[in-house]
Amino acid sequence: MKIISQLLFILCFVNVATAQLTPPSFFVKSDTLHKPRRNFVAITEASLATVALVGLDRIWYADFPRSSFHFINDNDEWLQMDKAGHVFTSYYVGQVGADILQWSGVSKKDQLIYGATLGFGFLTAVEVMDGFSAEWGASWGDVFANGLGTGLYVGQELLWEEQRIKLKYSFHRTRFAEIRPNKLGDGFLEEVLKDYNGQTYWLSANVHSFFKQSKIPRWFNVAFGYGAEGLIAGTAQTQREVLPNQQRYRQFYLSIDIDLTKIKTKSKFLNSLFNVVNFIKIPAPALEINSLGKAKFHSIYF
Repeated sequence: MKIISQLLFILCFVNVATAQLTPPSFFVKSDTLHKPRRNFVAITEASLATVALVGLDRIWYADFPRSSFHFINDNDEWLQMDKAGHVFTSYYVGQVGADILQWSGVSKKDQLIYGATLGFGFLTAVEVMDGFSAEWGASWGDVFANGLGTGLYVGQELLWEEQRIKLKYSFHRTRFAEIRPNKLGDGFLEEVLKDYNGQTYWLSANVHSFFKQSKIPRWFNVAFGYGAEGLIAGTAQTQREVLPNQQRYRQFYLSIDIDLTKIKTKSKFLNSLFNVVNFIKIPAPALEINSLGKAKFHSIYF
């Protein structure tokens, strides 16, 4: 389901790019409610969500037997890396939804109610579809993770009216994908989405936003990351059947980062580009402490 979540993320950016067809200039946010923009956004988002869900049902779920609605407990799988992916996706789809409504001149309250909840709403619909599939099942853990991502965005807007702590993502290729390419990805693009061993999810905190009177650069962030290593299968029991001698362990990271949205240029295009790619954690030195009780310093960590 992570692939579907990322697909929605991409579709939302396509939505933003398409919206430049409406006046005024795409790069200029409306100070007041711009009804043509708001209506365009609402129709486009509803259409994309409908197409995505119908396509998902016809292309993906149709190949598997249906069942009555049911829940499963998958909270112990993949050392919760899949849940981190749900938090990340829900957070950013919500941010995109809120930003688009802000661009339309919608009130702050409505941005949070109808925009920031976009990720949670769509991913919950996908969970319902999972619940009617005999192959899977709806997961309360996934729903909670989706809510956590949305809550992280909305909570900061209510508390600070800004995102002082942002979720970020980094990836490096690992040897584990070659062992089980059907599960962990065959090729770089699949591995980015499926190989949990190479993924790291970060909480990146902007230091200046907490100490506004300081001389700390506005773009300087401190990042706390979570990853995992040695994941060949979802559960430890299944993994022992596939590769019994491979240890599974958690990784915790401390690093530095850059908030690209705090770097202002005279180019509206560059400012918009920085806003789009800001979900990527920049490669930087990092200290790793893992659940095996070992510490490691990475001169550059991706």
